Amino acid sequence: MGNIVLKKSPCEYSKAAGEYFAEGYNCCQAVFLAFAPELDISADAAARLSSSFGGGMGRLREVCGAVSGMFMTAGMLAGSSDPNDHAEKTAHYKRIQELAGRFKEKNGSIVCRELLGLEKKGADSFVPEKRTPEYYKKRPCRELVEMAAEITAEYFTENNQ
Repeated sequence: MGNIVLKKSPCEYSKAAGEYFAEGYNCCQAVFLAFAPELDISADAAARLSSSFGGGMGRLREVCGAVSGMFMTAGMLAGSSDPNDHAEKTAHYKRIQELAGRFKEKNGSIVCRELLGLEKKGADSFVPEKRTPEYYKKRPCRELVEMAAEITAEYFTENNQ
């Protein structure tokens, strides 16, 4: 991995991600936006780039948006860019699997519908739910977003010393 230096503590990234989620950003956006300053990407570009991955990828309830945000951040911080560099690709896929493993270890899954306790596989609707006080009470999403940002920051802090 390169010489990546995160400028904040894992707790600060976690808090920022939670605040972005509370503002109405989806899970992926919240995590990715927390790291945007270090990624040399504008908040608008980060929000747009990650906007498709909320609700387990467009509300398909597949891979959790917070996990997708971790992966996008890892790609920007230390992803592979040379299609012919097998070692770089291998190292990055290992990194992604380690991040997923840490999230799964704490939550039992990386799949949105499983994390939310939904039985139906696939999209239940393409319409996002309104962010009301009831919404926030029934969803663990803010906690998952905060945890994903913290896991990401801890991983990159540990692996750059």
